[in-house]
Amino acid sequence: MSADDPRLRLARAYLSRVAEPPAPALHRLVTELGAVAAADQVHRGDVPPPVSRETEARRTAFLPREDLAAAEALNARLLIPEDPDWPSWQFSSFAAAAAQGAAEAVPPLALWVRGEAPLAELVERAVAIVGSRSATPYGETIATELGIGLAELGVTVVSGAAMGIDGAAHRGAIIGNGPTVAVVACGLDIPYPAGHVGLLRRIVSHGGLILSEYPPGVQPAKHRFLVRNRLIAALGGGTVVVEAGIRSGATNTAAHTRTLGRPLMAVPGPVNSAMSVGCLALLRSGHAVPVGTAAQVIEASGRIGIDLSDTPEGPRRETDGLEPHALRVHEALPERSGLSAEEVAVESGLPLSRVRGLLPALELAGLAQRGDEGWHRLRANR
Repeated sequence: MSADDPRLRLARAYLSRVAEPPAPALHRLVTELGAVAAADQVHRGDVPPPVSRETEARRTAFLPREDLAAAEALNARLLIPEDPDWPSWQFSSFAAAAAQGAAEAVPPLALWVRGEAPLAELVERAVAIVGSRSATPYGETIATELGIGLAELGVTVVSGAAMGIDGAAHRGAIIGNGPTVAVVACGLDIPYPAGHVGLLRRIVSHGGLILSEYPPGVQPAKHRFLVRNRLIAALGGGTVVVEAGIRSGATNTAAHTRTLGRPLMAVPGPVNSAMSVGCLALLRSGHAVPVGTAAQVIEASGRIGIDLSDTPEGPRRETDGLEPHALRVHEALPERSGLSAEEVAVESGLPLSRVRGLLPALELAGLAQRGDEGWHRLRANR
């Protein structure tokens, strides 16, 4: 069904209200039947028990036309998977994570969007920057500098518009004359956080976007912040944690980043700072690589052969453009059996943290793949 068919947008608008994200059972039903048929069955209550558990409380709240009108009054729109600027490539990582057992790795059924820029184009090169709301001056300075540096390198900054690190990252991107994407945990008509109403306006006026899974009128709630973090992780080509407590929204986003197979980075901080405990834990576990500049972020999460080196002249091989460490990791991978990241580190002679940062990048470049037995090599033309 074409995105121009009004029934499709109405169905997606209804479905975005009828279940609390991520709603994996409803997502499966939409995949099987299509949005229009699924919406009709949900509204009638003629659905399997798992879908009923997700939708029964709200299925009679049939407000798609009202929600679309409310969005239009905000100069917002409903972006659906059938639209050309839907970030299909970024959201495809949910399917891979779900196949590995992450039950709630589910893409959004639709996104409510403020701003005119095409989302798929904005996040073609993007990095998520997250961190504590109770940020220190050190953390806010680093987040701002990273935002500026990434924007100047043509990379979109994705974050959650919260106070502290998120806000500093958005502001840095604007200072660097680059677009930034804010993913919020409430309806677009809700002024939250109140202290960032002006910043949210600036994000849109500077060519960025504000996104939400939630239709107009939905209030922020703790569980919604945790749910939206999976979208921040998916829209970024990697995630940088600038400051975080040991249990925080930022470390939750870090967990989603790892589940989705994206590079994870953390900024080292003072060991006696409570706001650096989460970053230190990520670094000590080997789950994150340390970064402190935009160039280091690009090295860890950029596109191999494009962000890390100039395009060579003459005939190309599949590994042309790999920087030396990436080439060593690629050469350490077998073609048929698999190796764990620890085994790849031994074979390549590189630190485990560096290997864990490079393997997802090689996978995105089509040169490596993670299977049941571990990591193995792929040829680019596959």
